[in-house]
Amino acid sequence: MSRRYGLARVLSKRGVCSRTQAAQWIRDGRVAIGGRVIRDPEHPTSPDETAISVDGRPLAATAAIHLMLNKPRGLVTTAADERGRDTVYRCFDGADLGWIAPVGRLDKASEGLLLFSNDPQWAARITDPETGPDKTYHVQVDAIPDAAALSALMAGIASDGIRLSAKSARVLRTGEKNAWLEIVLDEGRNRQIRRLLEAFDIEVLRLVRVAIGELALGELPKRQWRRLTPEEAARLSPL
Repeated sequence: MSRRYGLARVLSKRGVCSRTQAAQWIRDGRVAIGGRVIRDPEHPTSPDETAISVDGRPLAATAAIHLMLNKPRGLVTTAADERGRDTVYRCFDGADLGWIAPVGRLDKASEGLLLFSNDPQWAARITDPETGPDKTYHVQVDAIPDAAALSALMAGIASDGIRLSAKSARVLRTGEKNAWLEIVLDEGRNRQIRRLLEAFDIEVLRLVRVAIGELALGELPKRQWRRLTPEEAARLSPL
């Protein structure tokens, strides 16, 4: 007998909508199995159940969507912001993509490569700190770090009981008073690069994610997006 999950989780795993949205649909009486309305989001359900319907329509197989966006500064990585700020979904205005969710996040002041998908399992493999791909950032700072400072970034710091460090850090180019660094992370914690640099009194002027694993941002214009090829998606998140 196959493992069973809560109905809301099954809908999410099949890329229909977010788990939170699925739970609300179920409580609203919009979801049925075999014609019987289910109102419990935790109702035990097989992931392969074929008799699920939403609003009276059978649940069709959902094609996997994997895409990349060049996120500009000033947008929040969330579906809806309680403070009314513009979100990354503004970049998809007019696109008929169905439900998609960010894979990881970039804070409001950060920019660059951000992935989206309707496949939670694919996304979980990418964001897994143990097995997920490295993330590469180009960071403009208000100082010119020397070799000792770069080594300290890689040695890391303790912040709120968590160890923060860079997998690698090097200077890309320098000006009179600032520099661009390339910093690679093998895990992604909230504001990790900003917190790490702040510990050494270095201010971030710009932060751009330029690659996730082998997938590079390249020449994709700001606010623009494109679908990943099947090969790109597979390399990012191998089974």
